[in-house]
Amino acid sequence: MNSILEIMSPDPITLSADASLAEAGLIMQEKRIRHIPIVGEDKALAGLITQRDILAAVGGDKSKQIIKDVMQTSVYTIGEEDELRAAAIKMQKHKIGSLPVMRNNQLVGIITDSDYVSLAINLLEQMAEMEPDEFEFYDDEVEELSE
Repeated sequence: MNSILEIMSPDPITLSADASLAEAGLIMQEKRIRHIPIVGEDKALAGLITQRDILAAVGGDKSKQIIKDVMQTSVYTIGEEDELRAAAIKMQKHKIGSLPVMRNNQLVGIITDSDYVSLAINLLEQMAEMEPDEFEFYDDEVEELSE
């Protein structure tokens, strides 16, 4: 497993910048997601709204507030053919929970920190199924270090 395509969510739920914060919040709650890419009519990425953005929005009635007033417009992205490691490093470096996945300036998916948790669980399960003799141990190197 090396490419973004293998673990990304294809065709993510999107909204327009004119949708309300209440609508975004409801979708996030119903779909159990925390990030929604904001796109124009041509599927070009215009921004991103997160659960935190909605919670941080000042004001009472979220149904009257629109996404474009609080969405993030400077959004880190990743290409669909990039390696998983590159995406993980970018997310860690910038302390972000998601990366929209792009192809020719068009949104084709999203990868989130939850995708990496699922990947880690899968890898840990595979390791647990391996027999102990399948692991390579380097006893000579350990002895050299302990001397």
